[in-house]
Amino acid sequence: MNRRDFIESSAIAAGAVTLSLGCSLRVPPVTDQTSHRPWPLPKSRWVMFMRWHDLLFLHWPIRPEYIRPLIPTELELDTFDGWCWIGIVPFHMSGVRPRYVPLPLALPELNVRTYVKTAGKNGVWFFSLDAASWIAVRVARWLGLPYYDARIKVKSAEDTIRYDSVRTHKNSPRAEFRAEYRPTGAVYRATAGTLDHWLTERYCLFAALNPDRVVFGEIHHPPWALQPAEVNLGANTMAQSTGIHLPEQKPMAHFARLQEVVAWPIVPLERMMPAINVGDM
Repeated sequence: MNRRDFIESSAIAAGAVTLSLGCSLRVPPVTDQTSHRPWPLPKSRWVMFMRWHDLLFLHWPIRPEYIRPLIPTELELDTFDGWCWIGIVPFHMSGVRPRYVPLPLALPELNVRTYVKTAGKNGVWFFSLDAASWIAVRVARWLGLPYYDARIKVKSAEDTIRYDSVRTHKNSPRAEFRAEYRPTGAVYRATAGTLDHWLTERYCLFAALNPDRVVFGEIHHPPWALQPAEVNLGANTMAQSTGIHLPEQKPMAHFARLQEVVAWPIVPLERMMPAINVGDM
């Protein structure tokens, strides 16, 4: 069984267990809007669709010298006014499925990130991604992404989201996160050149489950519809589990209600996919 067959069969099994069978194959025209991208869409067809819900972007500034030892030498740190930023992003997903597979998966996810660049592409470096889905974690780790099992509860009441996550992955550093958050202002789209834009408008990812194998993937989505966020932050040892000590200051906080996303295959860094014009899709 090749990699694509394995991913698709895994998604089918997960969807059959977790969600109803009445899902349509129709996918929103996510790739119709591309003028905001910093580079053209990838050459090949996307392979995965997903919806992200109730995202909280928490960010802390940190000196580059504290981050550099944690990032592979193949990648350059991406900084804003000389600072690196550490992000913690809780959210939940729905409609997660490979292309042409009508059985989606839903799961909550929590990631720890910073920002890097190489070969003209500025993206997200994932230190860790915790998820409450056994099958999603296994498939992602097989692809080389640092996913971990977690027990995650997400509750919402009116505009307030309560997020509670404890890592349960065997032989992994303990990590937990608890927060209540809600949007507090009008929806806006960040302006290019601002810190808000720099932190959120990212269209590729880098990660390494094995230090000797850095992987890369392209994604696409419409521009973020952001809102300011109010956060009551409880336990938070997510960054500490990766060897990062966050500064003792209030983080920047942004909220996004919904984002529809398509993704391309995860590949070794040396095989970064060529890009072409949108008209060739």
